[in-house]
Amino acid sequence: MTEFKIIAKTFQGLEEVLAKELINLGANNVEIGRRMVAFTGDKEMLYKANFCTRTAVKILKPIKEFKANDADEVYEAVKLIDWEKYMDVKSTFLVDSVIFSDNFRHSKFVAYRVKDAIADYWRDKTGDRPNVGISNPDLRVNVHIAEDDVTISLDSSGESLHQRGYKTATVQAPLNEVLAAGLIMLTGWDGECDLIDPFCGSGTILIEAALIAQNVYPGVFRKEYAFEKWKDFDADLFDRIYNDDSQEREFDHKIYGYDINRQVVQIATDNVLNAGVKDIVSVEQRDFYEFEQPLDKAIIITNPPYGDRISTDDIYDLYETIGKNLKRNFVGNDAWIISHHEELFDRIGFRPSTKYALFNGSLECEFRKYQIFDGKLKERREEGLDIKTDEDRRHNLKFKPHKKNEDGEWSASRKTDDEEHYFKSKPFKERPSKDISYDEEVNRKWGKDSRWKMFEAEDDEEAEIINRHLGKWGDRIVRAGGSHKGRDDRRGGEDRERFTDRASRQEARKSFFTGKGVKDFGEKRDSFEGRRGERDERRPRQDGERPARKFDGQRNGDRPFRDKRNGKK
Repeated sequence: MTEFKIIAKTFQGLEEVLAKELINLGANNVEIGRRMVAFTGDKEMLYKANFCTRTAVKILKPIKEFKANDADEVYEAVKLIDWEKYMDVKSTFLVDSVIFSDNFRHSKFVAYRVKDAIADYWRDKTGDRPNVGISNPDLRVNVHIAEDDVTISLDSSGESLHQRGYKTATVQAPLNEVLAAGLIMLTGWDGECDLIDPFCGSGTILIEAALIAQNVYPGVFRKEYAFEKWKDFDADLFDRIYNDDSQEREFDHKIYGYDINRQVVQIATDNVLNAGVKDIVSVEQRDFYEFEQPLDKAIIITNPPYGDRISTDDIYDLYETIGKNLKRNFVGNDAWIISHHEELFDRIGFRPSTKYALFNGSLECEFRKYQIFDGKLKERREEGLDIKTDEDRRHNLKFKPHKKNEDGEWSASRKTDDEEHYFKSKPFKERPSKDISYDEEVNRKWGKDSRWKMFEAEDDEEAEIINRHLGKWGDRIVRAGGSHKGRDDRRGGEDRERFTDRASRQEARKSFFTGKGVKDFGEKRDSFEGRRGERDERRPRQDGERPARKFDGQRNGDRPFRDKRNGKK
């Protein structure tokens, strides 16, 4: 089959995980971008990307790329597309848009003009025009604009791929399924030992872990994809992908979930049953204060409360208890924790060996690994135990601080085994782009040491851009004029409040990270749960259409069975 370009959208921090998934599925020419992965493949690859990937949010098929400076130019270019290849005049369609450009201020207006272009194309051709379908349209069109680069794509997924279909109920502030799968895959866990989530909520991490352990693709629960309504949809090809369970495997360990709330435990239990993984997943009501040492080798992957709905004293006490219980009752194992506040991580009392910057909804978070061992770090290393910490990685870089030079600038050097690199910080606008990763390494590793906070900014906006680049979520490392204030001073003030609204933060980030011509196919920060509002009701299936997929989790908790149609066994 003919190969074409495909775009897979994901969340920031999961790009490499998604790229690895796509390569394993057979994707070609894989290129990692910001919150997206571009690749080439045929129709089968497009179907597999939707059905098999765990960390993709949307799969897009670009059909036209061009440059435009205003909505009228976009209108004219879209009207020239041969829409007969993709739809009929009786088809319903929906247009979505993502804009990162100074020339296009209103994404909804751009979507409106694209809708007009498609409607006018059919009016000029047939005298009639198709209708816009808000609920379950026949064709979904995606418009992406980065500065003056415009990409028109067909959305092959429909509803966000995080909506797996196995949840019967959820809890307040649930963890996104794509993020949960990404967290598990970042740890490298592949079913080699038990897994524990002591703050399981609705059971998202538990179920995603069970699917990964058994290598069951998340698409088995999905009712429908947008590409199933395309004019060139190959039902036989998709049936072969859907009914192929040759990659699935047995899981010889157990997955445990605990939560203090009885109602939440019941929700998690129902979801586990509905996903057909009750044989390997156990959910119990248990307070983390009662956490006990597991009998077998295990890993903890968890998303504890961040304190948004809990008092400060209670949340601090909880994280201190997490650290104490891990130290006493999780010796010899690894714990991975995602959280939002640096102060909460500090209460755990361990040095992390690995850190990943991620987003949970609109919250900037970190996902940290803690290696739990018995005794003091120095003593265990003397015994030959290989324990890595974030402090070790900073030490291995061998940074040496220096005094200011004649120009009043700080400098630092780094020496490795085979070469010596010299780094001299300059005001933000003067630093070449090739030094970006190195600057970030210095300041990320030494973020709590004031002598390493050595950037100066000419104004508040530039200071915010630097701080966003350095990845310090709560603290503002740099102030205009080079002022480095203490933590208490940084908590408030006009400089901080200037960027508290999301629009200002995005504007500040965009000028540094995106740049002219750089494409960002990522989801908007506040779109982790897909479209706002209630899920659209699906229209009844017509004769000859694919029947709704079934799984017997509701009856006996077995693994989902596939729909064998047309006499296939």
